[in-house]
Amino acid sequence: MQAEFPKTYDPKGIEGRQFTAWTDEKLFTPDPEPRKESFIIVIPPPNVTGKLTLGHVLDNELQDILVRFHSLQGKDALWVPGQDHAGIATQVVVERMLAKEGKTKDDLGREEFVNKVWEWANEHRGIIRRQLDRMGCALDWSRERFTMDDGLSRAVRTVFVRLYEKGLIYRGLRIVNWCPRCHTAISGEETEYENKQSSLWYIRYPLEDGSGHLTVATTRPETMLGDTAVAVHPEDERYSAYVGKHIILPLMGRRIPVIADEVVQREFGTGAVKVTPYHDAADFEIAQRHDLAKVKVINEDGVMSEEAGAYASKDRYAARKEIVQDLEAQGLLERTEPYQLSAAACSRCHTVIEPLLSEQWFCRMKPQAEPAIKAVEDGLIRFYPERWRNLYFHWMRNIQDWCLSRQLWWGHRIPVYTCKKCSHQFASVDEPDACPKCATSDLIQDPDVLDTWFSSWLWPFSVLGWPEDTQDLKRFYPTSTLVSGWDIIYLWVARMIMAGLEFTGSKPFDAVMFHVMIRDERGRKMSKSLGNSPDPFDLIDKYGADALRFGLMLITPREQDVLYSEERIKVGRNFMNKLWNSARLLASLMDEEKARTPTDPSPAERWMLARLARAQDEVKDLFARHDLYNAAKYLYNFYWHEFCDWGLEFAKLAKRERGRGVSAALYVFKSSLAMLHPFIPFITEELWERFTFADHRLYHDHWPQVPEEFRQSPPEVEALVDLITAVRTMRSELGIPKDMPVPVDVVAADEALYKSLEGNMTYLSGLAKINEMNRARNKPHPSTGAVMDWGEVYLPLAGLVSSGKLNIEAESARISKEIGKLEAEIKNIKVKMDNKDFVNKAPDSIVSAERERLETYEKKVAHLRELLEGLA
Repeated sequence: MQAEFPKTYDPKGIEGRQFTAWTDEKLFTPDPEPRKESFIIVIPPPNVTGKLTLGHVLDNELQDILVRFHSLQGKDALWVPGQDHAGIATQVVVERMLAKEGKTKDDLGREEFVNKVWEWANEHRGIIRRQLDRMGCALDWSRERFTMDDGLSRAVRTVFVRLYEKGLIYRGLRIVNWCPRCHTAISGEETEYENKQSSLWYIRYPLEDGSGHLTVATTRPETMLGDTAVAVHPEDERYSAYVGKHIILPLMGRRIPVIADEVVQREFGTGAVKVTPYHDAADFEIAQRHDLAKVKVINEDGVMSEEAGAYASKDRYAARKEIVQDLEAQGLLERTEPYQLSAAACSRCHTVIEPLLSEQWFCRMKPQAEPAIKAVEDGLIRFYPERWRNLYFHWMRNIQDWCLSRQLWWGHRIPVYTCKKCSHQFASVDEPDACPKCATSDLIQDPDVLDTWFSSWLWPFSVLGWPEDTQDLKRFYPTSTLVSGWDIIYLWVARMIMAGLEFTGSKPFDAVMFHVMIRDERGRKMSKSLGNSPDPFDLIDKYGADALRFGLMLITPREQDVLYSEERIKVGRNFMNKLWNSARLLASLMDEEKARTPTDPSPAERWMLARLARAQDEVKDLFARHDLYNAAKYLYNFYWHEFCDWGLEFAKLAKRERGRGVSAALYVFKSSLAMLHPFIPFITEELWERFTFADHRLYHDHWPQVPEEFRQSPPEVEALVDLITAVRTMRSELGIPKDMPVPVDVVAADEALYKSLEGNMTYLSGLAKINEMNRARNKPHPSTGAVMDWGEVYLPLAGLVSSGKLNIEAESARISKEIGKLEAEIKNIKVKMDNKDFVNKAPDSIVSAERERLETYEKKVAHLRELLEGLA
C-alpha cells in the first residue's frame, strides 16, 4: 500500500501519467507468440476532417470497454487503430481553409492541392491519436493504418480490378445525386433530408391542336424547360383521350407527346405529370421505356444551361422565380398551393442536390448482396440489438448498383486507363507502362476518384495486410466484434459484410454492436459538419476522462437515441469521487491484510461476497448480450448502493467495535476495480497500484470469480438490511433527525432470525441509530411501520410524542397537505390521458412517461394514507 493517499481525486496528473506508462510498456500490443484465444476489434476509422465529437467518444469508449473486458477474460485482445481519408468531407474542409486565404483548388492545381490535403490529413491524424490517448483507448498504435496508405491503396486497386474483370464494375449513364457546390456525384446515403415548406405550381400545357390544355403540377418549375413529355396513368379515364396527342411546352415552344405509363401516381396533383429525363430518376426510366429525348437545362454548377433558352446562365432558383412570373404573365399559371417536401442536400456542405444525368462508374451489388443476406439470416454474423436486422435486410433486398466515381481530387484515383492510340480501356493494380493491346505508352488515367466507402468496406481485412497473406491476417481475421452507429448500416456495415465474403471467403466479424446516437437539444446527430457537439476534451479538462466515459455510458441505452446533458457527466464525476473516497476509507481501516476471502467469514462478509458473486455473473452476462449500458448501471448500483452503503459500512463498524480485519472488504474492492476497469480505466489502474494488489497491470488481471461456498446470501443479513432501510425511511417520512436514537418493535415468527437481529445491535445502532429492539406480537399505537417477507417492523411514536420530539398533529397536517397536492396532480394527468388527441398525437415516450407518473403518484398516495392511519 502506498503511504500517501491524496484527500481528493485529481484526474489530470493521474490520467496522463498512467497512459504514458501504458504506452511505454506497449501494454496494448499482443504478444507475438499467440498463446490464448484472441479478441479483435478494428476501429471504425474517424475522418481526418477535424477533432472528435461526443459521438466518436461514445463509439470508441464502447470498443475500449469490450477490449479491456476480453483482456480480463484471459484473451489476447487487439484493437487496430486508423483513420479514414474521407474524400469529399476532407476536400470540402481544405477548400474552405483555402477560401479564407482567397484561393481555390484550381489556383493550386491538382498535385499541389492534393499535397495540401495530405498536410491537413497528417496533422489531424496526430490530433485524433492524441484525443484517443486522452480517452484511455487501448489501441495498438504499432498497427495504425490510414485508408490512403500504400498497403490499403493497393488493396483498393486490387479489389477494383477484380470486380472490373468479373464484369461487375461498368461505366454507365444514370441519374445521380449531384452536389453543385462540391461538383461531384454523391450517393443516396450521403444526402441528408429536411422537411421544407415550398409550393406546388399548377401549370397549363396547351394542346397542339388548340382544343384546350392539360394542367400539370410540379414542385420544380425550373426543370420544366427540359420536359420531353407529359405522362398519365394508362387506366386514368380522365386522360385516355389525350394519350398520343402533342402539347406545346410553355415558354419553350417545343412540341412534346402525351404518353401513358404505369408509374404515374394518379393522386399527385392533377394526375398528369411532366417528364424531365435529364433531371429526375423516375423520369429517366420513363424516357428509356418510351425512347424520349433528354434535355439538360441545369448545369453541374446549379446554373441554367444554354438549353434553357432565355433563362440560360441564371442560378436555378433565380430562374425559378422568373419562370413563375412569366407563366403568370402568359396566363399559364393556374394556381399555387403550399406544399411540404423533403429536400435532399449534400451531407458535407449542405447544398441542395441536383438530380443530374451523368456518366459514372457503377458496381453491380446484387450478386454480392445475396451471400451477405444469408450470413445474417443464418446467424453467422449476429446483430445486437437484433432489431437492426430488419433494416439491414430491407436495404440489402432492395440494393441498387453503387455509384463509385466522385469528381474530386482527394481520394483513390480510379485505376482505369485508356490508350490514346487505340482507345483500349483496361484496369490495372500497378501503374502501367504501356497499353497491353498496342504497346504504346501514351495512356490517360481516369480523372475521377473512388467513393470514400470503397476503401472503408475493405477495412477489416485490409488493415491486417490483405491482399498479402500476412501473419496478422492469419491470426486475427475474421475479427470479433464491430461497433458502429446504426446510421451507417448501409454505407459501411452491409458493404463490409459483402466485401469480406467476396474477397476473403469469410465473414469480416462475428458480431455487430449498434449503439444509439447522441443528439443535441434540437434532436440533431452531433457531427463535425454541424459544429453542434461540445468539445469532449474540454469536458475531460473539466471532469476527467473516466467521468466523461462513465457519464456517457449512463445516458446511452441500447434502444433509443438520447439528448446530451452535461448533468450526466457530473454523475460520472461524482462516482469517481465516491470510488476514491471509499478507497481512502478502506485504506484507513487496513493493517497488513491481503485481499482474500476469510477462512471464518462473518454473516455480513458472506452477504457482501454473495452480492459480489451476483454482480460478477450479471455483468458478465450483460457483456455477452453486448448490453454495456445496463452493465454500467448495474456496476454503479452495486458499488455505490451495495458495497459502499452496506458492505463497507459493515466492515467499518466491525473493525471499530469488534477489531475485525477488512480482508473480505479488500477482496470485494479489488474485484470491483476489475469489473469497473473496462469502463473507467485510469482511476481503477491508479487504485490498483496504490493498494499493490499485484505486480502486473490491471489490464492483464482476470475477471473476479467468487468461490462457490460464498454465493449464498445469509437470510439474517438480508433481514438486517431490510430493517435498517425501513427505519431510515420512517425517520425521513416523519422528519425524525438521523442522529436521534429510536426504539423499534419487531414482529418475527422465526426465533433464530430474531436472535440474529438482536445480536447485531452494533449494526442497528451504527447504521440506523436504533437504541432498543423489542419483540412484539401486535402493531403498537401510535406508530409507523413496514411489512417484510420475514415479519414486521414498527417505530413506536408514543415516547417521541410525550418527550416533545414529534408533533403528530403537525405531521398529520403535513402528510394530508402532501396527499392533496398529489391528488391534484393525479386529476390533471387523468384529464390528459382521457384526451384522445393527446394519447394519439403525443410522442410515445411522453405518453409512457405520463402513465408512469400517474402510477407513481397513486402508489405514493396509498402509502401516505397508510402512514396517516398509523398516526391517527
